[in-house]
Amino acid sequence: MTHSELPQDPAAFALWREAQDIHARSHLAGVYYLIAWLLVWTMVGEPGPQLVIGLTGTAFFAALMFLRLAHRLPAQHTEALLQGWLNRQWTLILLGALGWGLTLGWALSSPELENSRVIAIMATIAFSTASIYHLAMRKHLSLLILPLLYLPGLLALMLDWQAQRGLFIALIVYFSYLILALGRNREVYRNHLALELEMLEQQQSLEQLSRTDSLTQLGNRYQFNSLFPVMVANAQHQSASMSLVLLDIDFFKRVNDEHGHTCGDACLSAFAERMRQVFRRRSDALLRLGGEEFGVLMPNTTLEQACLLAESFRLELTQQGFNVQGNSLPLTASLGVGCFDPQRDDNAEAFFKRVDDALYKAKRTGRNRLVQA
Repeated sequence: MTHSELPQDPAAFALWREAQDIHARSHLAGVYYLIAWLLVWTMVGEPGPQLVIGLTGTAFFAALMFLRLAHRLPAQHTEALLQGWLNRQWTLILLGALGWGLTLGWALSSPELENSRVIAIMATIAFSTASIYHLAMRKHLSLLILPLLYLPGLLALMLDWQAQRGLFIALIVYFSYLILALGRNREVYRNHLALELEMLEQQQSLEQLSRTDSLTQLGNRYQFNSLFPVMVANAQHQSASMSLVLLDIDFFKRVNDEHGHTCGDACLSAFAERMRQVFRRRSDALLRLGGEEFGVLMPNTTLEQACLLAESFRLELTQQGFNVQGNSLPLTASLGVGCFDPQRDDNAEAFFKRVDDALYKAKRTGRNRLVQA
């Protein structure tokens, strides 16, 4: 899975990581529960009298096994889907632990299963050890697995205290060790998750930097090249309007020549801020395409709507200009505006060229004007 396919929201990523880890570490547990149960049952001297219990247990553990093997991770990595999958998976895990805890209690309390007790105890130790090392994600749920596995057996041993107190004490000591180890393993898991989240945040910051113009904080040409074809394709697929506004500051070279590049940079930042004030819809994508050329991608926007906003920007700029570093700069801009038309534009490149030609027509015919593509 590539970085772009990972959930980008920290909460969703934490759920995704937990789901991935639990699935990888526990999806075969149902198979081992079933095998252990069959060993306990078949090691009885005469399994016939235990036929009903044996078949019932076999059906229970077989059903859990199939449910866990069939419980696939969700294709969509939304918080709701991941949380739902985790709730179901933890339910299956806890049901398996409860079923095996009852098995241990049955083996330790039934005289007929004396030959199976060692198998039941060894399997319980194996299942509980695996759980504290592989299922330490959630404190309360992870901790709940241990009493489900051990309490029925411990209660059975208490009922035969004189004969079984040594085994009872040994299991209690190991039980306490598992609780301590679970706390340590949970801390290790949380630290590892925190490190992954920090790396995800750093990756997002680097990606944001790679897509953002450092001077104006608008999207850069790389982001435009990524967004524009996708937005055009969506407009074409959905038969929706998609407009593009291209803006070029008139005679910007004079600003750099007469006032210096520092003032020119301040001018570009002020121009970008003015764009944010006019093109302020959340769906609009504002970009600096290079030098003094800017663009606005406007999904679900007709040509008339785009022209209205673009013209209001041009007029406001003409009337107010900029006051930058003590300099009053009467800047203007030339604009080309177009709306994607499947009958005219074979693809995104053709659409861009049509609007770009309109921009250059505005510059050739006197500047400080808007030309429709």
